[in-house]
Amino acid sequence: VYDDPCSQHFLVDSGPEQVGPPATEQDARRWAGAYGAVSSGEQRIALTVQGTGEETVVLNALHVRFLSKGAPLAWNDYSMGVGCGGGVGTKSFDIDLDNGSPTVTVKNGQRDFPYKVSESDPEVFYVTARTKAHDVRWDLSLDWSSGSRSGTVHIDDEGRPFRTSADVGRPGYDYPLGGSEWIERVGG
Repeated sequence: VYDDPCSQHFLVDSGPEQVGPPATEQDARRWAGAYGAVSSGEQRIALTVQGTGEETVVLNALHVRFLSKGAPLAWNDYSMGVGCGGGVGTKSFDIDLDNGSPTVTVKNGQRDFPYKVSESDPEVFYVTARTKAHDVRWDLSLDWSSGSRSGTVHIDDEGRPFRTSADVGRPGYDYPLGGSEWIERVGG
């Protein structure tokens, strides 16, 4: 998900003449897939968690796991929006992918885990993973319990790990409102 219409950037291994106009949030998955794009600098995901019955489910902890960590991609950075306003506040958690042992941390003074959900009382969590120095493939796991039952739910990108790469020093391109082509970002 996008934090706001201008927050999302993607790295693409192609020049601006080979990349189509930016994607809206609804089309981002298709756009990124078409260009082999990787989230640039940060990646924000939304997790909707709901019980399957009347019993309350306690969400005990959310964990991040590195699957690979390497040098950042040497690709071009493309902004999905220019000239946008601020976003709307939400329940959010951060992950610093540059940390050797990353953890999911509470953002904006919100309370930390545990949370509880049921079929009639879901929760939506926004998780933003950031990196300024690496290309990281990662996923999440959510520990839960309900009565005598407990388990862990694996969270990834439809069977693939999430992938986020640093964008520091990469050439950057914007697609101005009303424009018809990518323009190199000043200070790129």
